[in-house]
Amino acid sequence: MERRELGTSGLVVSAVGLGCMGMSQSYGAADDGESIRTILRAIDLGVTLLDTADAYGKGDNERLVGRAIRGHRDDIVLATKFGLVPGVSGPATSADARPERVRGCCEASLERLGIDAIDLYYLHRVDPNVPIEETVGAMAELVREGKVRFLGLSEAGPETIRRAHATHPIAALQSEYSLWTREPEVRVLPVCRELGIGFVPFSPLGRGFFAGAIRDAAAIPAGDVRRGLPRFQSGNIERNVIGLERFEALARVKGCTPPQLALAWVLARGGDIVPIPGTKRRRYLEDNAAAAALSLSAPEVSGVEALFPIGNAAGTRYPAESMKLLDGNP
Repeated sequence: MERRELGTSGLVVSAVGLGCMGMSQSYGAADDGESIRTILRAIDLGVTLLDTADAYGKGDNERLVGRAIRGHRDDIVLATKFGLVPGVSGPATSADARPERVRGCCEASLERLGIDAIDLYYLHRVDPNVPIEETVGAMAELVREGKVRFLGLSEAGPETIRRAHATHPIAALQSEYSLWTREPEVRVLPVCRELGIGFVPFSPLGRGFFAGAIRDAAAIPAGDVRRGLPRFQSGNIERNVIGLERFEALARVKGCTPPQLALAWVLARGGDIVPIPGTKRRRYLEDNAAAAALSLSAPEVSGVEALFPIGNAAGTRYPAESMKLLDGNP
């Protein structure tokens, strides 16, 4: 698989990574056996960037990833995160990034993962009660001690990115980015490129939307986080599906699957972009990984974008309480 450097950091990863969150929460029952087989298959396919967090499954996802990578540590770039406080149910609604927590969170992640150093350590959400310089300063101590190689931020706005990067170089910014979440193009991506920071989109398939997984709010099973996300709720999902049907027609003309077309569009937005589509199934992983070899012409990119202009999606990304955690980024 093609390799890409995250900005100017020197950290090189596969063009498509693997998001591991759904293996432990949010999208139905866990299947640890299939999840581990999916991670191993990803390594076989040349996927090197694996993404997890201490909040995913309240630590269970890191333990799962740790079991899967035993004997394969040199084959992967491992990213994890801290600072997001899991809710009792549904999306998290608070962040705690006090500098005195940073070391303990990192050491707990290292233990769960069974590794000596984290390749890319993200602040999962910006804590509005803590100056970013204090949090990143504490994270930088971990780099100096060899417990972390590179630092990242997740869902940070432009001014926070600048202040953090001035404190210690930031290798990557992780934010939601897909055809129906294009807002980062306006302010966030330009700042990342100015500063030499790589961009790592999560949910590049719109939480399964561009795979055609959800077309009817009533069909979302119990225990699936999308039941509580506005874009999938009745009144919004019907409007969103209109664009999806046209998009699927473009994929047929291209001779690829809709998820592959959605990922190819993300990849075409720049060589500093590395999407991390999530899955716990090998068949979806294989389909996603194949998108790295799919090229789009300029007219094809424009045709896809015309279906989903910025701000066109019906409904917000999260419920109101969780939207408050998005630092200066819609």
